[in-house]
Amino acid sequence: MKVHLKKYAIYGLLGVSLSLSGCSKDALDVIKTLDTDQSFSPVGLTAILDGKTSIVLTWTKAINAEAYTVELSESANFEGTPFKTIENIKISELPYTIPGLSGDTEYHIRVKGTMTGKEDSKWVSTTLKTASEQIFNPVDLTTITAKSVVLSWPAAAAVTSISLSPGNIQRTLTANEIAKGSALIEGLIPETSYSAILLNGTKTRGTAIFKTGIDIGDAILVTSVAELTAGIASAKGGETFALTGGNYDFVGATGVSLALSKPVAIVAARVSEKPVLNNVGFTLSAGAALKFQNVIVDGGNNLNNAITVGNGVYGEIIIEGSEIRNYKAGVIIMNTSGTSSSTVAALKMNNNIFRNYGNSGEFIDFRTGFPLNLSFTNNTVYGVADREFIRIDAAGTNVYPAGGVSISVSNNTLVGLANASSRRFFYVRIPAANHSISFTKNIVTGTVGLLANQSQTNITTLSGNNYFNATSLQVTSSGTVKVDANGTSLDPGFANAANGDFTISNNTLKGNGIGDPRWIR
Repeated sequence: MKVHLKKYAIYGLLGVSLSLSGCSKDALDVIKTLDTDQSFSPVGLTAILDGKTSIVLTWTKAINAEAYTVELSESANFEGTPFKTIENIKISELPYTIPGLSGDTEYHIRVKGTMTGKEDSKWVSTTLKTASEQIFNPVDLTTITAKSVVLSWPAAAAVTSISLSPGNIQRTLTANEIAKGSALIEGLIPETSYSAILLNGTKTRGTAIFKTGIDIGDAILVTSVAELTAGIASAKGGETFALTGGNYDFVGATGVSLALSKPVAIVAARVSEKPVLNNVGFTLSAGAALKFQNVIVDGGNNLNNAITVGNGVYGEIIIEGSEIRNYKAGVIIMNTSGTSSSTVAALKMNNNIFRNYGNSGEFIDFRTGFPLNLSFTNNTVYGVADREFIRIDAAGTNVYPAGGVSISVSNNTLVGLANASSRRFFYVRIPAANHSISFTKNIVTGTVGLLANQSQTNITTLSGNNYFNATSLQVTSSGTVKVDANGTSLDPGFANAANGDFTISNNTLKGNGIGDPRWIR
């Protein structure tokens, strides 16, 4: 770059004294004119994601640039023809958004200044990787059978194959399937959770999770309250009761509690037709295990808990793809007596909606016994009174597993939980050395409760959480209170929270996959 400097100096004689008794002052005015034959480069170039496949660029104005040119390339050296070139961008257009890029792609971005009659500036550059896209349509539950599913996406989209796991299934799409935007996937295993990835070459364009239905040949078909009641009473262990769609109304002024002493599963015969069990709860005794899958269980605000567990050793308690609602206390309680250590092999809650719980107890409540591990994933909870979210008390008779009790709470939308200054999300008082808690990628809104405040509560992982109108989980004036200082506080922009629609509109949260996946669209 050539620079020509023209200096003009004007000197004025202000006074002379021959007797050296006077004083003099020189006034020097220097005028500089900067004349270049090349534009200056912009500085402060930054690139951020807006959603999954839009990039927003900003930079600081160069001294003498009239406009700017932007190039995007998948090559770090910008070899070959750029993926995209945008010219004549004015500084007034910043921040500048480039939409419609490919997902799951690292872009190399460079910007230069331009000026009429001058040589373009040198390039300044940065890189940014777009997020994986989500162009899969929600899985139509009516297409799910025990061994097949129909997956769909926008017609004629640029896609090549679908990968499914487990089983490492690689399904190449035909030209006809691509054109119509759907494919029938067959040969699946009944009652299996699958993850599907829609690909364009090696780039992810969508993901879907679904669970195949019950092979009715292995289940007991149930069509009435009487059949379900009799089946549970006579169960030998290992039965799966497949309920047809419709209402199962249990009659009792204070609700009906069904007693279980064996491992059983209560599931929907068809994924698309969730049976509704009204005015009922389940009481488990030693040796029992319970699975709910694709059902609605409603306490009618007559029973305290959906599941009550007593003394003894239990198998897994699993709630998946279901809705559990309208109880006076919580979803599960283990409040045992005696000297033996009571345990549940695992408590697994995935892809559910929990709503409308009163203040007669905690949401998940273990007063003496404990689960060997607890996983709470991909759920939405709202309409819950101001009690503890997860409570696990210590007892002198408890014998904890060698690896400790594992508690994992991930990708949930949690609205108004523990909404009192004395309440906690984690009221866990078993020895810190005997448990660990992971709390990741959750949306928490509308609460003044605490994350935890017990010295024994051992939160080992906090990552990717968003707290909106929930500052008490992020800051504290007390040294005993545990907080998540690294969480964000973005407004998720729920579509219609008052009516249970928690679809989020915040692009940052969507792009990072925060909260219950059902609301990311």
